[in-house]
Amino acid sequence: MKTARIIVLIVALSAGGIAAYLARGADSKTLPVEPVAQLQTADVLVAKSDIGLGQSVSPDNLQWQTWPAATASDNFIKRSARPDATTQIAGSIARAPFIAGEPIREQKLVKANGSGFMAAILPAGQRAVSTEISPETGAGGFILPNDRVDVILSRREKNPDQRGGGPDIVNSEIILANIRVLAIDQAPKEKDGSNALVGKTVTLELKPEQAETLARSRQSGTLSLALRSIADVNMVENGTDDHAPKRGASVNVVRYGVASSTTTQK
Repeated sequence: MKTARIIVLIVALSAGGIAAYLARGADSKTLPVEPVAQLQTADVLVAKSDIGLGQSVSPDNLQWQTWPAATASDNFIKRSARPDATTQIAGSIARAPFIAGEPIREQKLVKANGSGFMAAILPAGQRAVSTEISPETGAGGFILPNDRVDVILSRREKNPDQRGGGPDIVNSEIILANIRVLAIDQAPKEKDGSNALVGKTVTLELKPEQAETLARSRQSGTLSLALRSIADVNMVENGTDDHAPKRGASVNVVRYGVASSTTTQK
């Protein structure tokens, strides 16, 4: 009996040792790790701080920022393609404002090459033309740079009915529609976020033929500016604007405070 117990004990100990060895071997095996997909990135040139309209850009205003390559537009400036972009862009003038962290796009920059600020920000083919305004003719000062306006010409004409000895007639018509305001006096942007800017001179962005129209109109009557709704900013200038009067449309005529109507002659 004693010998049988010893044999059983040896067998049990052997089985336990084998089980422990097998368990240790199973634990030592490394489970396969699935590879983690690496996100492709690109260094994009962005504004380090806010850059205002007309501000000269310096290297201190710019920095490289890591962006997902899939969302980095071709219009962005990438370090892989232009590692010296910060020095190349230095000295350019912002034709539109940038906010901090916004990618730099060269479409919104222009090299001044010694020209003045206004000439630098003016789009190709456009002209900057100024005319006098007052609170009465400038929407009470609520017209700000980059707003859109209609230019109204009011002129006094002789009453054709001379026998009746009637008073002169004042005709008003829109001569230019959906025109961008470049500056009020010498302010090309809002001052300290104010919502009103009273000035004596407004500078408008005009095509050459529009500049001629404005110059002729200044000699023939009084010019007023009508502020347009922000909903109209995407409307095409002069031609497809449904809000501008067409030839033959009705226009108010004032006879010393008495309103009637006539037709527009252009």
